[in-house]
Parts: sequence; C-alpha cells; structure tokens
Amino acid sequence: MDTTDIFLYAGYLLTAIGVILAIVMPLIKSIDDPKSLLGTVVGFLVIAGLFFIAYSIADSEVTPKFAADPYNISATTAKAVGGMLITVYALFCIAIAGIVITEITKIVK
Repeated sequence: MDTTDIFLYAGYLLTAIGVILAIVMPLIKSIDDPKSLLGTVVGFLVIAGLFFIAYSIADSEVTPKFAADPYNISATTAKAVGGMLITVYALFCIAIAGIVITEITKIVK
C-alpha cells in the first residue's frame, strides 16, 4: 500500500463522516423544532427534481474506448454521470446568480 492509497482511504473516511454528520445533525436539531425539517425536505426535493430533469436530458452514448475493458461503462452509467454533471453545473450557475443578485441588492439599498 503506497501513500496515495492511504490518502484516498483517508479521503473516503472523511467524506463518509461528513455525510453521516450532515444527515444526523439536522435530525438532532429537529427534535427541538420538528418544523425546521420542512426546509430540509423542500431543499432535498428541489435538488432531486433538478437531478431528474438533468438525468432526462443527459446523453447515454458511450464511446467504444469506455465501453471496453477496464472501464466497462454502460449506457445507464453514462446517463447517470451525465445527469450528475448537469445537476452540478446548474447548481453552480444558480449559486453564482444568487451571489450576483445579492450583491446588486446590497448596492441598491
């Protein structure tokens, strides 16, 4: 096992811890105020809807290079990856637009 493997496993571990904490902490907080979960659920549904739209428009074409060994990427996998990429691009654009709009409204006020 070389150094790269160790850092990859450390990254996987830290990502898993982050995901677990991102799920568990809002649940602990919601014990005091169950209505606070509504915003989380709405946010999750919006992102799921955005992914569904992105998945619907994603291309499922796989070039012969990636359909063969060692990649073995299927059309379904290519469509899922394409949907995820489109979702990330859309969320990035939404974030940039939100930042710009916020700064403009600060200037106007």
